[in-house]
Amino acid sequence: MMAESRSDGRVALVTGGGGAIGRAIAVRLASVASAVAVVDLDLAAAAETVAAVEARGVKAIAIRADVSAEAEASGFVDTVERRLGPIGIFANNAGIEGVVASLDQYPVEMFDRVMQVNVRGIFLGLKFVLPRMRDRGRGVIINTASTSAIRGRAGLAAYVASKHAVLGLTRVAALELVGTAIRVNAVLPGPIESRMIRDLNRMAGADGDRLSRAGSAPYGRPEDVADVVALLASDQTRHVNGAAWVVDAGMTVA
Repeated sequence: MMAESRSDGRVALVTGGGGAIGRAIAVRLASVASAVAVVDLDLAAAAETVAAVEARGVKAIAIRADVSAEAEASGFVDTVERRLGPIGIFANNAGIEGVVASLDQYPVEMFDRVMQVNVRGIFLGLKFVLPRMRDRGRGVIINTASTSAIRGRAGLAAYVASKHAVLGLTRVAALELVGTAIRVNAVLPGPIESRMIRDLNRMAGADGDRLSRAGSAPYGRPEDVADVVALLASDQTRHVNGAAWVVDAGMTVA
């Protein structure tokens, strides 16, 4: 893949940028963006990502926000454009895993929170970023779903339901933008070495491998996901819209 230049001045916005995948995405996008905004509920984690981006010679800012809160979502989009400029790349990445429990034992409040962050948060990001991109006639959005968007996993009712919804929102947005120079795609990571997968395996106990793996494929690295996001953000995928890019070393093939 040919490297793109920063000469077009695109600003990248990454939500959930304090986590493993979000941090890798922000650092990877630093090679193609003029500036990177990192949004996370954990401001300290977002600041660590900003430091990693700035170490690559790119301006970055950290913003604390709950992506599921309408006013905060609208606010961080305003802040990014006021401080850095027009958003050209949006990695709509924030998400949480919830807990591992059977459907009849799954806590209602946890189900609601997972849906708020993983679905409402993705929706609000699209709602507030898309009009700005449409006004300018250009932009790329990559929603982070999961291989849980295309398969079931026992014990992960909220997470699986939410990631199916993320893929649905991606397809709706892509169809609404047909004929424009704005594209919306989804990246679907399989198990990635991260705090999330460690916590899921811990909660699953002896069923951890059954929950998170298939076959003998190894866990991926956050950078494996970030590379695909960068490709989807590039002009080399200008004819790709509404697609689901699986990043799982073939785990979902069987």
